[in-house]
Amino acid sequence: MERREDAALCFVALLCLWTSATGLLSPKGVNYEVQALMGIRDSLEDPHNVLDNWDETAVDPCSWAMVTCSSDGLVIGLGIPSQSLSGTLSAAIANLTNLQIVLLQNNNISGRIPTELGRLQKLQTLDFSNNFFTGQVPNTLYHMKSLQYLRLNNNSLSGAIPSTLANATQLSFLDLSYNNLSGPVPKFHVKSFSVAGNPLICAARNEKECSGMISLLHSFTLNNSQKTQPPGTTKGQKIALAFGSSLGCVCLLLLGFGFLFWWRQRHNQQIFFDVYEQHHEQLCLGNLRRFQFRELQIATNNFSSKTLIGKGGFGNVYKGYLEDGMVVAVKRLKDGNAIGGEVQFQTEVEMISLAVHRNLLRLYGFCMTATERLLVYPYMSNGSVALRLKAKPALDWGTRKRIALGAARGLLYLHEQCDPKIIHRDVKAANILLDDYCEAVVGDFGLAKLLDHSDSHVTTAVRGTVGHIAPEYLSTGQSSEKTDVFGFGILLLELISGQRALEFGKAANQKGAMLDWVKKIHQEKKLDMLVDKDLKSNYDRIELEEMAQVALLCTQNLPSHRPKMSEVVRMLEGDGLAEKWEASQRVESTRCRANEFSSSERYSDLTDDSSLLAQAMELSGPR
Repeated sequence: MERREDAALCFVALLCLWTSATGLLSPKGVNYEVQALMGIRDSLEDPHNVLDNWDETAVDPCSWAMVTCSSDGLVIGLGIPSQSLSGTLSAAIANLTNLQIVLLQNNNISGRIPTELGRLQKLQTLDFSNNFFTGQVPNTLYHMKSLQYLRLNNNSLSGAIPSTLANATQLSFLDLSYNNLSGPVPKFHVKSFSVAGNPLICAARNEKECSGMISLLHSFTLNNSQKTQPPGTTKGQKIALAFGSSLGCVCLLLLGFGFLFWWRQRHNQQIFFDVYEQHHEQLCLGNLRRFQFRELQIATNNFSSKTLIGKGGFGNVYKGYLEDGMVVAVKRLKDGNAIGGEVQFQTEVEMISLAVHRNLLRLYGFCMTATERLLVYPYMSNGSVALRLKAKPALDWGTRKRIALGAARGLLYLHEQCDPKIIHRDVKAANILLDDYCEAVVGDFGLAKLLDHSDSHVTTAVRGTVGHIAPEYLSTGQSSEKTDVFGFGILLLELISGQRALEFGKAANQKGAMLDWVKKIHQEKKLDMLVDKDLKSNYDRIELEEMAQVALLCTQNLPSHRPKMSEVVRMLEGDGLAEKWEASQRVESTRCRANEFSSSERYSDLTDDSSLLAQAMELSGPR
């Protein structure tokens, strides 16, 4: 009898576990979120195939591109900006009831904005800007009680602005500019909003209503002064009232500063106070948070050396703890003024925020004062690949392969799927970070130069790290996507050897001629000499040869001979390597080398024991 009771209890427990695990499943065993995402994909045209890995037979969509999940495995983010998507937006998006962020800006999506969006009670950020949406702004947006940031600008929306939006007191930012909306303009209770560029609203007689960003403080003061002013007030009385109010404010400020000074002297405590800081908006660009400088001072213990986790050519990185407990990495740029003015910095930050991919380090927020420029990123618990290659226990072979493929996919997104495309210019193990699961995340791409479609190269001061710089970039200052491909090839050799680029050639007394040495041991089938000794014999020799071949293809002397990152990804996935390698060997065997240095002979001059090595840190670019 006792056994039967135990069996019954076990059955009930298993039934409860199964019910909770399948809470998102339909009667046919299909995940509701998978169904919703497939509905979205089916209504869109995807010219770059960025949604190719969305699989309708999958149980879990959390590994899909452009999809972000919570720790509980629920879809909380959908970010597909700047992918040339067209078609329409399916109402199925409303079935993703846990969404917090939706970014579809800078695409070609048309049709109406689904009214069903009002069901997304947890949505905080919604950006549909720079598309071709038509019809009215849905009244139902008012029902999204968590919505703080809304951008619908630069579309073809028409009709009146819903008056219900005026009651959305939780909104911090609202941009309805450059549509065909009509008035009247509701009195929004938001920190800032814009309706500029709507011809039916912004007629000459209403220019003041469409001056761009309207401050909440200004509106509040204006409304209150209009309400409290008694009828028939004379001009003299108005002046006297204004003078009296100003004098009162000055007195209050003096009293406030006096009290602050007295309190500080009495308690002798450190106060984080930045007199240059002028902005206090928490949300500013897209889904980015704008931090106050003193917030980051407190989070990093005033940028204490004990919280320092990295140094780079552009500044130091500190580990910080925000008030809500979130752990972040704060990059404090060395010379804030050198980055440019406020508008330029904001533009660069906005460009960084457009690059959203699971293998790219997401920018969480930023801080900008008259003297400081700081960027805030999620903290990567496993550090950089460079550090992990030196740590114990050693990274296993499978993890190294996964890191190589993840980093390649991140660079592929920057080069071929991001608009404008981005050149990293400092691809190396120190700039590939590892999350909690040792998945590769490409970092510091945001400080690289943005390459527009009309440009083929950028001629500026050379940035990068000695040992990773492509020969044509160091000699001419001209960088391209193939510059990053070269750096990625060196990264593959670092993953194989477990050593920095400037170390693994010298380990065999090869000095700087490392690529010649790698070619030589590959031809002699002695690649075991290159493998990290900590791996011992725990690696696949066929996979080792394949990775070495990809590395050699990526580090060819002529940029035009190097593969694109899309080809690199395919080769690392096991597709097309044999054909590519055979073709390169035919070219190599027929090339006239009488009056030409080999790639590594040229390159060895740049990596040998010279003054350049002492300057490696100073040459380092984006980190």
